Amino acid sequence: MAEDTNKLIVARSAPAAGEAGRTGDWRSHTPVIDQDRCTGKDTCLLCWLYCPDGVISSEFPLEIDIEYCKGCGVCAEECPRDAITMVEGRTGGD
Repeated sequence: MAEDTNKLIVARSAPAAGEAGRTGDWRSHTPVIDQDRCTGKDTCLLCWLYCPDGVISSEFPLEIDIEYCKGCGVCAEECPRDAITMVEGRTGGD
């Protein structure tokens, strides 16, 4: 008889430097955080949660690793406080 193959499978990943190296020079817009709007005990960290590249710190004050940020704007879209603005250009990592 066949063995029971129904086992719990867990997939897990952690942010790391991409195989393509520093990918921040791909972006056309750069996220800028207004720390005054972001800080506080009830800060949500949605930007950190939804960042597809995992380049936003989870400690305050929040920081974005500009060398790997591709400028997709997901963080700015998800921020309920409008604390993140997408600025044209590759500021901070030029």
